[in-house]
Amino acid sequence: MRCPFCAHSEDKVVDSRESKEGDAIRRRRECLACGRRFTSYERVEEFPLLVVKKDGRREAFDRNKLLRGLSIACQKRPISLEKLEEAAGDIQARLLERPDRELPSRELGELVMDALKHLDSVAYVRFASVYRDFKDLPDFVRALEEALMHRDSRPEAYSGLPPKPRPAPVPAGQELPLFPSEDTPPRRTKGK
Repeated sequence: MRCPFCAHSEDKVVDSRESKEGDAIRRRRECLACGRRFTSYERVEEFPLLVVKKDGRREAFDRNKLLRGLSIACQKRPISLEKLEEAAGDIQARLLERPDRELPSRELGELVMDALKHLDSVAYVRFASVYRDFKDLPDFVRALEEALMHRDSRPEAYSGLPPKPRPAPVPAGQELPLFPSEDTPPRRTKGK
């Protein structure tokens, strides 16, 4: 290793430790010519993971960019940074397990949507509305229904909240408004 101070090529290792993340070895070295100390890191050489954009461009996968996208979708939602980092780490681990070092951006988007679906339904709909580029209201309503069905099937994700009562069935021939207002009369349920 060449000394960064005097450019001498001989040194001795005085300390070796594993990095906090466990992905590198940190070595403390002392130059044999000038006696000054410096640090070097030894990492496993990895082939970069490339994301293939819709227009064919290839861009190196960036975990920080992924984390920013997740945090934007979860903005003003009760999701901790720890949960977001865990989701980003899970997505990155799934990508690194792939034998192919290139993946379409569409697949990455689907992985992000799947992670958000488990974290928060509002964040999922936010991300889906931008990612899927909804053209009209029915597309948006379908995404909402998908998020609601997923939430209802996963009560453990919302264990801190009391279960919502199931609405009474709508009588035949009568439609409910998509977004009820305060003027909308309450639905009558069968009583004893």
